[in-house]
Amino acid sequence: MAIQLWDPVREMVSLRDAMSSLLQESFVRPGTPADGTAAMLPLDISESENDFVVKASLPGIRPEDVQITANGDMLTIRGEIKEEEKKKDEHFHLRERRYGQFQRTVRLSAPIRADQAQAKFENGLLTLTLPKAEEAKPKQIKIGAQAQAGPATKSS
Repeated sequence: MAIQLWDPVREMVSLRDAMSSLLQESFVRPGTPADGTAAMLPLDISESENDFVVKASLPGIRPEDVQITANGDMLTIRGEIKEEEKKKDEHFHLRERRYGQFQRTVRLSAPIRADQAQAKFENGLLTLTLPKAEEAKPKQIKIGAQAQAGPATKSS
């Protein structure tokens, strides 16, 4: 590890830069990191007695650019939004679309059977149907007959 000399000027941040950074981080859209990285993947997760249904919006992404892994009760969706090639004489007036890698990992409330999972990708919407593991499905417990008490004795 190399020793570096301390340079106080390098470590000072002007009030204007600090305020600019604060305001930028405060007014970004939900799910969009302020550092310019790819946005977080928005999900809808619903649950029924037998399975989970996960829906993810992936507009402009090809199905082959998405990887889905499941382990126990953890689900991970990752992929990459590839940037279009820039043309030599092209100058942007506005550029809001995000590019780069994304990943979202969620913990479900019960383990799933990954070997029976189904994935459907249509019009930029990924729909996963994840069956719950048998041990996670609710089971009904029947109430047995109560034991009869012996003959009642009368005491005076």
